[in-house]
Parts: sequence; structure tokens; C-alpha cells
Amino acid sequence: MSSKDRREFLKSAAAITAAAVTTGIVASEAHAQNAGGYASKNFKAEDTIKKGEWRSSGADGTGIPLTELKRPLNILVFGAHPDDAELKAGGVAAKWAAKGHKVKLVSVTNGDMGYWKNTGIPLAARRKREQARASEILGTKCEVLDIGDGTLEPTLENRLKLIRLIREWKADIVMGHRPTDYQADHRYTGVLMQDTAFLCAVPGILPEIPVVPNPVYLYLYDYFQRPYPFNPDIAVSIDSVVEKKTNAVDVMDSQFYEGGCMSSDATLPKTPEDAKKRRAEIRRLLAGRNEQCADRFRAALIKWYGKEKGEKIKNAEAFEICEYGRKVTEAEIRFLFPFD
Repeated sequence: MSSKDRREFLKSAAAITAAAVTTGIVASEAHAQNAGGYASKNFKAEDTIKKGEWRSSGADGTGIPLTELKRPLNILVFGAHPDDAELKAGGVAAKWAAKGHKVKLVSVTNGDMGYWKNTGIPLAARRKREQARASEILGTKCEVLDIGDGTLEPTLENRLKLIRLIREWKADIVMGHRPTDYQADHRYTGVLMQDTAFLCAVPGILPEIPVVPNPVYLYLYDYFQRPYPFNPDIAVSIDSVVEKKTNAVDVMDSQFYEGGCMSSDATLPKTPEDAKKRRAEIRRLLAGRNEQCADRFRAALIKWYGKEKGEKIKNAEAFEICEYGRKVTEAEIRFLFPFD
């Protein structure tokens, strides 16, 4: 895309924002036809939504609170690599799935550099199989994008890929890394996720795919302190599904039992007894992640579960609300999340 096209796109986005604020309509036909080349000349707003019916404060275009939804939720979790979404949100994903909600875990890169022994297409295929097995255990769906490990950039092309996924899944909740996470693919996954906010509801962008109301956006937890630490707006007990989560991650041998991207032959078990010990040790370390999350964000658990129950929770996952998404009330959060 040329610089001129980018400028035209930004001008169009500003115009659409003004229209949404003053009328409650996401976009008009006139705005869509000026969307910097993103909409066709024959595009009409009613091709994607009925004018005036969708409002940013509503769910499903009705203006009702999220607590009044009468259908299963659609949740989309973006992880940078085929194991990140499972590690950070596998527990809550399993709880949602068990309640009949639709959950999809997306790896934004294919993980083809994530193993010390081999790389490229064979590794990408292996990690895709590992993620598929993990999703079978969790009860979720999964997808791996064909973007090379370590090469992710916050380009317009990649932004549109994520917008497409959000719309096709009709996502109510979108999760991903914070843009301040430790690794470049993680950071850019967070940037790309942020950049889909609002734009996933603009008809002139990818006009062939029906828009969705701006979802609730959430960051996956981390422990990095700069430029600001993670804020646990939501913390969920995963005690009831911690074994299921561990079993799901357990099938990703390339990343845990075989050492991932920075290991060597020295780490591989040499005997069946060594293999048994290593598997037990890895499972203990995986469980420790969930316990650390519960201990660090104990105050948030007490907020959502009360003092008596919150103090007893051993395993948890936590999430920070991204202010670019739909604004939610405490009642809506309690409705959306499996706090049982």
C-alpha cells in the first residue's frame, strides 16, 4: 500500500468514528465508498449491516447488555506460537468449552523456529499437530497462521488477517498478549490484536465479511514490569480443570520434554526411567505456572470469589481489560466468565 493510500485510509477511519459518535451508526454508504480502496465502488452499508441497528453499546446489534445474551459466547484467543494461548488461557478455555461456548485458540505464527533440532516446514507441521491434539483435550478449536516464527510484523496485511478471523468467528471476546511482552512475536501479536479493535466493526474494511460489534478485548497475563506491570482486572480459578490443561500442554513434546528452541541432546532422556522422571518434572513445572498466577493475583481472586473461597484457590489465570474494546460492567464480566 502506498503512503497516499494509507493517508486516505486514516482519513476515512476518522470520518467513520465521527459518524459513530453522532449517530450511533458504524458507517454510512458514503463513508464506505471512500475507505481508501478497502471497499468496492459498489459497496453499500446495508450489505453488511442494517443502517441504524448496530450501536457500539449493544450486543449483537440490539443495544442490550451482554448479560441478556441468549446464545453461547464466541471467544478467540491469539497466541504468538502454538502453545502460548494454551499456557495462558487453556484453563478458562476448557471451562468455557465445557459450558457449550465456542472457543478458538489461534497461533499467529507457525512456530517453525521453535525447536533446537530442526526447523522449517517439518517443525511447523509437527507443532500444528501438537496444537490440534491439545485442542481436542481442551474441547476447543484451533488454527495456525502461515507466518514464520520470529518474523511477525504489525503490517496492514496481518491486521486484516486478524480482523477476518474475528469476524468469521463472530467474536464476543478477543484475547492476546500485551504489547510489552518479552518476545517480538508476542509483542506484535498484542499490537495486531489492539489494532483490530473498532476496525472489526467498520463495514468498509473487508466489506465481503459481515462486521461484528467491537468485542471485549483482554490481555493475557505476564509478569513484566516496564513500562507498566500487568493489571489483573479479572482472575479465574482453574482448579477444576487444571489437570485437563496440564494434559493438553503435555502433548506438546517439542516445546517441553524436548526443550524447545534453545536446548540440546543433553536434555533428552536416555532411558525409559529418565523419560518418566522428566515427564513428571515438566508436569510439576507446568502446574507451578498456574499456582504462581494464583499466588501473585490473590487479591483479584478474592475480589471475584470472596475472601473465604478466593484464599483457597490454588490455580488461576488472569486477564487485563484492554480499553480499546467494548466497555463492560462488573455484572457483564460475571456473566461472561466461568467463575464457578
